[in-house]
Amino acid sequence: MKFTLGKKERLKSKKLIEQLYAEGKSIKVFPFRMVFLQVQHTSDFPCQVGFSVPKRNFKLAVSRNRIKRLMRETYRLQKNIVYDKVDKPYVFMISYIGREEMSYQELYFKTKKLLELFIEKTKK
Repeated sequence: MKFTLGKKERLKSKKLIEQLYAEGKSIKVFPFRMVFLQVQHTSDFPCQVGFSVPKRNFKLAVSRNRIKRLMRETYRLQKNIVYDKVDKPYVFMISYIGREEMSYQELYFKTKKLLELFIEKTKK
């Protein structure tokens, strides 16, 4: 498995994002909130993912972009946790709900916990 996060793996469809927030289920592991939905999508990959950081908590675009970059990197390195266990196609959006930036190591650990919790929820 390649540890890349290409264009086909990212959630870009406005229709899917609207459907995700309207019908999706949510889980939280501070400082992350994941909204996920089992739905057919156009990608060959089992999951499509999007990342968001609210402007309300981080006024400067530089800060928001840095957090999104760290979130993408931690997900990219750990996506095999999800890909090995998931058999149906999913879309999910990971939002940063914290009010201050965390270190890369903390985000890595929290992302791992979030993905494991996602696997638990989808297996039920």
